[in-house]
Amino acid sequence: MKFLLVAGARPNFMKIAPILEAFRQHQETRPDLKVQLVHTGQHYDSKMSDSFFEDLGIPDPDINLGVGSGSHAQQTGRVMIAFEEVCVKERPDWVLVVGDVNSTMACTITAKKLGIRVAHVEAGLRSFDMTMPEEINRLCTDVLADLLFTTDPIADRNLRREGVAEEKICFVGNTMIDTLLRHRDRAWSMPLPEGLVDREFAVLTLHRPGNVDSCETLTTIFGAIGEIARHIPVVFPAHPRTIARLKEFGLFDALQNQQSIRMVEPLSYLPFVGLVMHSRMVLTDSGGIQEETTVLGIPCITMRPNTERPITCELGSNILVGTDPERIKSAAFSVLNGSVREPAIPEKWDGQAAPRIVDRLLAQ
Repeated sequence: MKFLLVAGARPNFMKIAPILEAFRQHQETRPDLKVQLVHTGQHYDSKMSDSFFEDLGIPDPDINLGVGSGSHAQQTGRVMIAFEEVCVKERPDWVLVVGDVNSTMACTITAKKLGIRVAHVEAGLRSFDMTMPEEINRLCTDVLADLLFTTDPIADRNLRREGVAEEKICFVGNTMIDTLLRHRDRAWSMPLPEGLVDREFAVLTLHRPGNVDSCETLTTIFGAIGEIARHIPVVFPAHPRTIARLKEFGLFDALQNQQSIRMVEPLSYLPFVGLVMHSRMVLTDSGGIQEETTVLGIPCITMRPNTERPITCELGSNILVGTDPERIKSAAFSVLNGSVREPAIPEKWDGQAAPRIVDRLLAQ
């Protein structure tokens, strides 16, 4: 059997690493089993890619498409053209895609048009917000995939409501948590940036187009962050997209001069997880961080109007506040005052999702 495993952007790497490891264990007794890692190159700089491979122990990709940046259409088209050549040459039995980035959708469409079966890891997540490119990618991928591996029962219900056949849905848990649990001790031991004290700082991440592409929204968010930073230092690993918008809107210099908000370079996986583990709280618009903080027990304030990971709000440490500055500040001050609930860890977020996925694939 031959499998192509596709990763394109930084969140994919944490999800694909434990699946590769689970396949490796089977390959020791299965000489007929061939697994190739395809890196589409959607995230192409060293901070977004190479350092993550090193941190997670992922081998060099067998195939690198090197598509680079561009508009959504340009990037999707380039992935499809390049991946089609790979599929025609390699003729895999299965293509496995993870997450919800452009590469996920592009490789799914390409494989299915060639008659190749597709498995989607992290299927069924829904924000119900069609302004999010990721939501479009999720819907397109899930309607085409032959096997849909879900992280929680809410995702299962979403798929059933959309008419997906029951035999396609497989609740396995969360491979991102597999990676977190495997590397948690190493991440904890990573040195903090100079001057930071355990549990006496907050972490900020911000990169969603809906937040950073609007001068008004970005100004509003940083107004709230500035108020919070009067009470606790805020460390901000700044995404290149956000830096570009801050400069474009004339906000960069003022932010850089705020001593209580500390901008740092983007961090690779282990230093970033270590930073989160030592923090008092996280303020974010990311998806995966909502899951990681739930397992780590760190309060997470999500500055979005919706989330495709509602299980983290129902059971975990996630607080959804939108971009209303008063709600952002109120949630942060509640954390500082100790008014937070004890989070629970969702079912099957136990570090064994990847073995379940590989066992199911090999049983097909």
